[in-house]
Amino acid sequence: MPLMMRQALRPGLRASSNRLQHRSFAQSAVVSTLQGKIKALADKKAPQLQALRKEHSDKSLGETTVGMAIGGMRGIKCLVSETSLLDPMEGIRYRGRTLEECMEQLPKAPGSKIGLPEAAFWLLLTDEIPTDADVKALNAELHKRSSLPDSVIKTIDGLPKDTHPMTQLSIGLLALQPQSHFGKAYRSGSLKKTDYWTYTLEDALDLNAKIPILAARIFRNIFFDGKHLPSDPSLDWAGNYAQMLGVNDSDAFKDVTRLYLMLHADHEGGNVSAHTTHLVGSALSDPYYAYAAGVCGLAGPLHGLANQECLRWLKATRATLGDQEPTVELLTQFAKDTLASGKVIPGFGHGVLRQSDPRYMIQRQFAQENFPDDPLFKLANVCFQAIPPVLQATGKVKNPWPNVDALSGTCMQRYGLDQEDYYTVVFAVSRALGCTSNLVWSRMMGLPIERPKSVTLDWLTENVK
Repeated sequence: MPLMMRQALRPGLRASSNRLQHRSFAQSAVVSTLQGKIKALADKKAPQLQALRKEHSDKSLGETTVGMAIGGMRGIKCLVSETSLLDPMEGIRYRGRTLEECMEQLPKAPGSKIGLPEAAFWLLLTDEIPTDADVKALNAELHKRSSLPDSVIKTIDGLPKDTHPMTQLSIGLLALQPQSHFGKAYRSGSLKKTDYWTYTLEDALDLNAKIPILAARIFRNIFFDGKHLPSDPSLDWAGNYAQMLGVNDSDAFKDVTRLYLMLHADHEGGNVSAHTTHLVGSALSDPYYAYAAGVCGLAGPLHGLANQECLRWLKATRATLGDQEPTVELLTQFAKDTLASGKVIPGFGHGVLRQSDPRYMIQRQFAQENFPDDPLFKLANVCFQAIPPVLQATGKVKNPWPNVDALSGTCMQRYGLDQEDYYTVVFAVSRALGCTSNLVWSRMMGLPIERPKSVTLDWLTENVK
């Protein structure tokens, strides 16, 4: 019986669990608050999960086609991800809230209009918008947990500078793995299934506290000869990451960093990084193992590397146009010629979305308000008008509209973060929030090890007759 159901049906177990937690951790008030809110939501959800398991487990969610089996499992409804849901028309919702609603409702840094990504982390875990006081306490907790062990610093500092930043990040996460509370407790032989989620939460907090520090160190090692900037505990989680990168000390750069990290925090459970993290975590590998695997998936050109490819395409297009002012007419013909030559136009289309990506639209609004005359943004804006009709006219593209990658790199390079090979690391810092939140809830729900059935081409051929 999953943990959520056990907790709902056996109140005494919760008290026992609480005693174990207090023996195991030197808990702060904010962690106790988070645990209480997560448990309250789990108790509320337990009857729903119990009913689905007992009364509806044999109900069909739709047929599986041959095309799905050989087409990347697109559209197969076979995962549970409580933290977010992707709607083809509305885009991603964090716990039922659109990104526009998150931008409006989430607490913000002083003087900023951007919903804080660490506030989104609270939302993903608890299904509640945190108060300003909650976020202040959470930031203090994350700062307290953020220092890197000397062994990890030595490992990262010893890597060759030409090692890709994403390779370094995955190495760093694995170097942190000996610190895992879940791993230590599980190996001790005394960890109860009902306490899996509390230890996973501890690791989630630690990992998210440390990953921006780790990521900033990698950046400064590669691009600034190992000259590091100290962490500033007076800043929020994302603002501190921005200042540790050291490319721009403006409030605007802190804001664009907050925006990027909030928009990329979660995208339901089926994308490569989220699914990989969930899959590895389902084997009860701890969050460091699981998210290191997710980061390796994020490094792929078809997933996390897309934003830098879009920026390179915009730069190459601008160079090709030379002194010509980009216009809809000019870019329309350029797009037609690009497709006719057998090349693709990156940054347009999405595996699920059938409208312009809300993440793109929010970034576009930010750019219009902060740097409307930036040459690359002006080009991207004309592409937004010119390219979708060209793609639509081919009759082959289900979604001709821009996705988030079409503008992410443009926003970052505007403020001096132009090291394109590093962009996916920023993505990974953000996505850690959603992936680790999902791990907490997977352990809370008692989800089993993932084991789908595979078949051969001969089996498919025989069974479609």
